[in-house]
Amino acid sequence: MRIVIAPDSFKECLTAEEVASAIARGWQRAAPDDELIKIPLADGGEGTTVALTRACQGQLQSVSVTGPLGDPVTAHFGLIGNGETAIVEVAEGSGLHCVPPHRRDSMRASSFGTGELLLAALAHHPATLIMGLGGSATTDGGAGLLQALGARLLDEHGDDIPPGGQGLAKLHSLDLKPAAQRFDGVRLIVACDVTNPLLGPHGAAAVFGPQKGATAAQVAELDNNLAHFARLLDAQGLDIAGFPGSGAAGGIGGMAAGILGAELRPGIELVIETLELEGQIKKADLVITAEGSIDAQSASGKTPAGVAALAKKYGVPAIGLAGKLGGDLNELHDLGLSAAFSITPAPMDLQQAYASADFNLEQSSEQLARLVHRLSGTP
Repeated sequence: MRIVIAPDSFKECLTAEEVASAIARGWQRAAPDDELIKIPLADGGEGTTVALTRACQGQLQSVSVTGPLGDPVTAHFGLIGNGETAIVEVAEGSGLHCVPPHRRDSMRASSFGTGELLLAALAHHPATLIMGLGGSATTDGGAGLLQALGARLLDEHGDDIPPGGQGLAKLHSLDLKPAAQRFDGVRLIVACDVTNPLLGPHGAAAVFGPQKGATAAQVAELDNNLAHFARLLDAQGLDIAGFPGSGAAGGIGGMAAGILGAELRPGIELVIETLELEGQIKKADLVITAEGSIDAQSASGKTPAGVAALAKKYGVPAIGLAGKLGGDLNELHDLGLSAAFSITPAPMDLQQAYASADFNLEQSSEQLARLVHRLSGTP
């Protein structure tokens, strides 16, 4: 059998490459003669830079930038096509993984480091810059990113507003031209892993704020602050809230498209296209995808949805493996996911699940291989 293994990372636990390798090891124990094709994926979030840069035989560059809460972090960007294209991701400069769980602060977390990462990439004068969204610790609408690029976001006294989503409440006036000019002659493509709007019950604060440490009261405050930011920009003829994906990465999606003129594309589609996954799936007998959590949200531009839809196009069964399964997977099944299974064999806390994820993936993959071969009648 020919098996394509096309997983995303298990956030804060295993990279997509590690997930693919664990699945392959388990499968080979049960079916050593099968042909396994490993294609680690990303959907615009964590791992996008590495996945695209390595697939295109490019160069990874590292730079120290300001982390979400002000501590320095080492971030990476990629250069491919002889430097014609640069790849940056928000998770590298402003990622949730950059902040320990006990320190997460959705009100103060800033995207400033992502702006610094963009400056480092732009210094190589690429014709195209791909920016992956997702995995951010921030809900500041990209305000910090704009400040790093030279924009002035000022309070009523003419001083720079404080960092984070809480700082937007003090925003009184903006000079965005210095940031926008950085992209003169550069095609900016934003790889977006969600379709959420900026504001409201399905917006950046309401849906993703709690994952970043926001309380219910803070979610309401962040949503109000983002709405204030959007109104000030609307008065300048700029829309950062009126389209799908504007809520991605705490509002960076809306800012990038509305202010920097970015082209928003589904992240998984962009990665699938770049890695030529379609050509591999059309020749496969089975596709295995995986992500740390597979649930109703996964249908909105996440890796399992993109892989499942492509498998369905060619009539190939697609199976999902996850550390955690949500209750409503109907939309994913409609997209083409044949079945999904949790790899967690028994109740355990999150740290135990992280520590045993590699082993549990191997074991689940081995058992899946035994079942598939038994049902197919192959040895």
